[in-house]
Amino acid sequence: MTSSASGPASSAPPLIGADWLSAHLRDADLRVLDIRSVVDGGGREAYERAHVPGAVHTDYTKDGWRATRGMASGLLPDAGHLAALFGRLGLAPDRHIVIVGAGNGAGDFSAAARVYWTLKCARHRRLSILEGGMAAWTRDPARPTEAGGGAAPQATTYPVVLDLAWRCDLALARAAVAGGDAVLLDSRARSFFEGRDKSPQAKRAGRLPDAVHLDHVLAFDAGKQLRPRAELAALFGAVPDRPVVNYCNTGHQAATNWFILSEILGRRGITLYDGSMSEWTEEPDRPVAVG
Repeated sequence: MTSSASGPASSAPPLIGADWLSAHLRDADLRVLDIRSVVDGGGREAYERAHVPGAVHTDYTKDGWRATRGMASGLLPDAGHLAALFGRLGLAPDRHIVIVGAGNGAGDFSAAARVYWTLKCARHRRLSILEGGMAAWTRDPARPTEAGGGAAPQATTYPVVLDLAWRCDLALARAAVAGGDAVLLDSRARSFFEGRDKSPQAKRAGRLPDAVHLDHVLAFDAGKQLRPRAELAALFGAVPDRPVVNYCNTGHQAATNWFILSEILGRRGITLYDGSMSEWTEEPDRPVAVG
């Protein structure tokens, strides 16, 4: 489910296709961000073999896109850290950033969605994800690629001021669990939701009390791409029309459900609990449910 190649970059939707990127690749205000890591796409080595022309590489798992505090390994970094990271990558507030992953499936898309969410929390407004990542880009041999390390981006000054409207922190998670006014949406596999499996990053198995379940992999078709919008609307239509707190184990998988609800379906009050179960289970007084 991607946009067509027509239309100005300023009006690009959150999810674009390879044809759209090909048509706008020479736009002066475009910045392509290749986020492939060793974990999900070969990292720097894969980037140097072939990347979208002009793309800048940043390793999602190594370059500090997520911060660790205690057991929580997926927290939003502070503004100073993000400003330094964005500056090294040559990002600027007025540029249209297109995030390119490997295109290997659900986990890889979650990385792109999490980078998108981080940039949005930093008040960057012109953002898109390349549907299908590099796999989609290279499917047509007529599309150009570059090899090698690429030119080092010219460093910029990026004044990050965080907007936390899309983030649920621990205090808000406590309030959501206690108050019951928000939907707690668990994006993990059912075995984790029911407590039969446990992530190494969590101290206890289980889920947030009264959470509902929607495994993020259901949003993808057999070709490992997001389902058409109508299908996503039907799938996520089961989620009650209230504020939604998306969570998983480390705030990674849940970024996909956040992206679909907030950016594709346009629902309001959609947040991502970046601490997720790794943070929630650190203290024994925080309840979990199983079964």
